[in-house]
Amino acid sequence: MPTTLPVPIEFELPEGWHAAPPDEAGAPGAAFVALHPQPDAGFTANITIDGEYRPDAAALPEIAQESVERLRRSAMSVEVTGRREIGSAEAPGLTQTLAVSAVVGGLLRDLVQSQVYLSMLDVADPRKRSVIRLVLTATASQHPTVLDDFRDFVRTVRPDTGAGTGAGAAS
Repeated sequence: MPTTLPVPIEFELPEGWHAAPPDEAGAPGAAFVALHPQPDAGFTANITIDGEYRPDAAALPEIAQESVERLRRSAMSVEVTGRREIGSAEAPGLTQTLAVSAVVGGLLRDLVQSQVYLSMLDVADPRKRSVIRLVLTATASQHPTVLDDFRDFVRTVRPDTGAGTGAGAAS
């Protein structure tokens, strides 16, 4: 069953990508899933969105490392190939890139995940913090061709103010 995000967001999907029900896409913990129109060697590149309320003081690098540890429990191998902080003090973020070997659909696959973590404070109570995670997963060979789509997507993610622009939304 798909989860809901602790704060509503809106975004625009890259051209050609389409939304899919998280359960049917094999991502039951996600709040939103988008699929690339052209699979690579039987694997469909995907973008997932999830998030959680984080009342603790964990820094974004710690939260990102928690994701790595969870992924290691289900993958053959996971290597962090890049990590850097982005954004500003008011809107901090973090990106990390992972090289993952995992059995998917009965086949061992070399995948790359690009992950973006966005820290969002509750407008009514800035002591309340949520972290939204945006993840692109693609085969190692397809990742370079879909990475720009993911970057374009990330640039469109913003809190949903209720104004409604006709773009995608997740809550």
